[in-house]
Amino acid sequence: MGESGDEALTPAGRLFLQEETKQVIHCVIGLKNPIDVESVKSEVRKSTMLQHPRFTSLMVRDQRGVEHWRPTQVEMDRHLRVIEEALGEEGDERAINGYLAELSIDCDGLSMDKPLWEIHLLMAHNCLIFRIHHALGDGISLMSLFLASCRKLNHPQALPTIASSASTPSNTSNPPFNFWNLLLTLFFSFLFVLDFILRCLWVRDPKSSITGGAGVQLWPRKIATASFSLQDMKTVKTAVNATINDVLFAVISCGISRYLDFRAPNGLRDGARLTGLAMVNLRKQPGLQELSNLMKSNSGARWGNKFGMILLPIYYHRSNFSDPLEYLKRAKATIDRKKRTLEASFSYKIGDFVMSTLGPKFAGLLNYRILCHTTFTISNVVGPQEEIMIGGNPITFLRANNSALPHALVLNMVSYAGRADMQVQVAKDIIPDPEFLAKCFEDALLEMKEQVTAKI
Repeated sequence: MGESGDEALTPAGRLFLQEETKQVIHCVIGLKNPIDVESVKSEVRKSTMLQHPRFTSLMVRDQRGVEHWRPTQVEMDRHLRVIEEALGEEGDERAINGYLAELSIDCDGLSMDKPLWEIHLLMAHNCLIFRIHHALGDGISLMSLFLASCRKLNHPQALPTIASSASTPSNTSNPPFNFWNLLLTLFFSFLFVLDFILRCLWVRDPKSSITGGAGVQLWPRKIATASFSLQDMKTVKTAVNATINDVLFAVISCGISRYLDFRAPNGLRDGARLTGLAMVNLRKQPGLQELSNLMKSNSGARWGNKFGMILLPIYYHRSNFSDPLEYLKRAKATIDRKKRTLEASFSYKIGDFVMSTLGPKFAGLLNYRILCHTTFTISNVVGPQEEIMIGGNPITFLRANNSALPHALVLNMVSYAGRADMQVQVAKDIIPDPEFLAKCFEDALLEMKEQVTAKI
């Protein structure tokens, strides 16, 4: 039996410890000034992070094999890795992405004999990389935790502010309640939940030049960065009264079609469906202040992993015959239908039920199966709107990615100070040129912007 003070892991936390679904989140922070190691240690010691019990606890298993958090003393030097030498001569971005690619297939790098987090200091590149096991929390929790230790660059005593999350699928205001809308909600929920179940069982995407599969999470990785102007995305979204998420999904749809045209112009029939797996935050109020208060009070009510999954289908169309804004219209229509449904909540509830009744091994297998039957993963975390600093050192960029999945293509976007950076992580033996794929995404947004501005 566990010792006094032990806390049981949540079902989602146990899922992320299974061999097939083991996940580590990497938060990448670029700094303007050189890194002072002692200053980093000091900031971490007084940070909100070390006030949260999960970051000061070991993951242990009792005699029945059930995982628990057990409080321990944090030895700071065991959690810091200082890399003095430059990682290569290819420039900061490529060197950092190369280092991240190696970390992405090193899930065992977080030793179980200490709390499940590390900070890598890339001294020559003025860059910090937080490695945090997914069992500790999801992107929303961890972003809020990190920002609670930051301050605005122009107001050093003020916490960062985050844009409203009303544009995310789970938090967009619902249509007015009436019988017709109730029928539509039930109809689309039935269709999408049925699709979700069939994907778990046997239905899978057609084979393409970006298809992964079982075992691909162990393959070598490459990472490139696609950078977008948030102002450009806002300009584009006005064309059809869309959201930033609609624009992002349209950019991904268009960019993937362009890339497939280049790699295998006759590989897929026009209109073929490829499916993305999107992570949807299920918290009603995911703001920074609420979560930082919850962490300080140790309530645990909303901390951790609180997200569902939805299937987002894209349809391949040959670039020579397609209008970029058509991708936006289709993206908006798809996400609008998803907003009417209970798909994200259903996926969370069914995962919780399977974990509680059949155990983590079966839940991990089910989760792994749906990854193998879809084509890519996408997540989008909203960051601060203004420039911020940590420990008095201005932050130049914020990025994130997670360790490898059976998908050959994993897309993680974080917005910060007017810019959105999307990490394009690929299995390099399947997608050897992620830089070109990242450019396909960037060009798709620019073409959409040109078409919208030309019509104004």
